[in-house]
Amino acid sequence: MTEMSTEWVKNWNPAVGLLAGIPFLLVGFYIFVYVLFPPLFESFWGATCGTVDTWLVCSGFLQRGFTAGILIGITAPIVGTYLVNRQMALIGEALAHMAFGGVAIGLFVGAAVPSMDYPLLFALISATLAALVMQYIAIKTDGYADIPIAIMLTGGFALGVAVISYGVTFHSTVDSYLFGDILFVPFENVQLMVGLTLLVIGAIALTHKQMLFITFDREAARLARINVRFYDTLLIILTALVVVAAMQIIGAILVAGMLVIPVAAAMQVTNSFNRGLLLSILLGQVAVFVGIFLSAEWNIATGAMIILVAIALYLWTFNVTLGSVVILAAIFASLVSWNLAVGVSFLLAVIAIFSLVRLR
Repeated sequence: MTEMSTEWVKNWNPAVGLLAGIPFLLVGFYIFVYVLFPPLFESFWGATCGTVDTWLVCSGFLQRGFTAGILIGITAPIVGTYLVNRQMALIGEALAHMAFGGVAIGLFVGAAVPSMDYPLLFALISATLAALVMQYIAIKTDGYADIPIAIMLTGGFALGVAVISYGVTFHSTVDSYLFGDILFVPFENVQLMVGLTLLVIGAIALTHKQMLFITFDREAARLARINVRFYDTLLIILTALVVVAAMQIIGAILVAGMLVIPVAAAMQVTNSFNRGLLLSILLGQVAVFVGIFLSAEWNIATGAMIILVAIALYLWTFNVTLGSVVILAAIFASLVSWNLAVGVSFLLAVIAIFSLVRLR
């Protein structure tokens, strides 16, 4: 019996284990997202509103927007870290364009059949199918070449434009998915994003070792009998999920920025993969918080402001000094005039973490 158990452990395939655990994960996700999350959401934002007492955190649409932004700031850099280190940064943009095509189809179907008005579901299906097609092409051509990515980039957008130009009038809704809109995040979509976030984090946590091995030495991973195709497919599907979740706030055109820019900034500061991953999440949170604050203060599109802040952080990482950090903190505190203490405290935390990570 002991020998059989030992043999079973040796032959254990993580990919099979991951697939076998999916039904249990789905049940757990459903319980958390639809039973536990709503009261947690109300309790957290109720306490935050009572403490800070400003419309920026007491408004329902901003509470949903901040929650969605926090989730995007976590999942996008996590997946983006693997993509950037594999030189697959443009895949996120291609999947975003395919997701936009799915949104257009979903809006078209929803206009004809109101009971089927779920554009995000169509976006999810479209992006996932596109991810599988890209993976199939990559297997056949032995790599993620520029040609299939370019085809997806233009094809997805062309599909969306073709459906929109067919005559259905929902241009304001289309603009929200194209450019992002913090007002356009209903609570049901926040719940969907919570589920997708848990799925992404859970999948990465279970497969991080294999993903890391494949990222830096694919041939050695094959020799070690790691199912490279499975993990490649998993990564690109997770990318599709993140893209669909993020396009509500950031927009299909800009969503790739959250996959790439925080990771690129983190890579300027540290050479460690794991520390870079954590730092990219931190930078993603800074970009989301500051972007939403400034977009609310200046009445600027949220997605555009988040990406501009992320780019500013990326440029800043080329020369991170204590003086530049203090200046940045002072500027942010003066801009976010609704609560100086919160602004200063937030960026002082960034200073501390940057100082620790800078000591490679």
